[in-house]
Amino acid sequence: MPGGAATLRIACAGWSLPRESWPQFPEAGTHLERYAGRLVAAEINSSFYRPHQPATYAGWAGSVPPGFRFSVKLPKTITHEKRLRDCGALLDDFLLQAAGLGDSLGCLLVQLPPSLAFDKRAAVGFFTSLRKRHAGAVALEPRHASWFTPEADTLLKRQRIGRVLADPVLHDAGSAPGGWPGLVYLRLHGSPRMYYSSYAPALLQALAAKLREAAECGADVWCIFDNTASGAAVSNALELQTLLER
Repeated sequence: MPGGAATLRIACAGWSLPRESWPQFPEAGTHLERYAGRLVAAEINSSFYRPHQPATYAGWAGSVPPGFRFSVKLPKTITHEKRLRDCGALLDDFLLQAAGLGDSLGCLLVQLPPSLAFDKRAAVGFFTSLRKRHAGAVALEPRHASWFTPEADTLLKRQRIGRVLADPVLHDAGSAPGGWPGLVYLRLHGSPRMYYSSYAPALLQALAAKLREAAECGADVWCIFDNTASGAAVSNALELQTLLER
């Protein structure tokens, strides 16, 4: 669906193509080029573990059509080691690298460790620092219960940060997206077995209706399948995409 609705992106974490899915993609090109022939976005998770040169990002951007967008996860040095504090220089380094994507940079993903509780002062300092450097879409995936509160939600709305709906859901308040309503970002890891389980057709049908409704309300919608260990992510993404095209 390249060239489809600019505010509704169905994608996978990474762009590895399981062999059984190859017939559903163009035959020629790299995995990324073939992947981008059917899907309109991808989430880059390798940036969490190690830096990439701007030229690497530029190479990825040069392999996809103009409407394709990448979401890029912030490094663990910022989120897990510095825990959002005193990381201005690290943000500068990361954003300089990711700038290699050019117009293909669609969103930044900030995933927090489960042990990182909401601290208003630290959160305000971090997001203010980030917003001075980056005006584009930002999604936050917190995992400590203290982030799923009205106080935290209000802060995220002010900073135009969307709170991720991650499956499996860890806290009842996380069963719906939160924060800034202009960005709806889902990360589906597979359930009941994380990273492996495929999603049933009935669930995907219900999901398609909710995503379409969010997009019609003006939200920028991302739905990322991260159940990649068994190859289910690609098949789930294609099935959901087909449902949305009907």
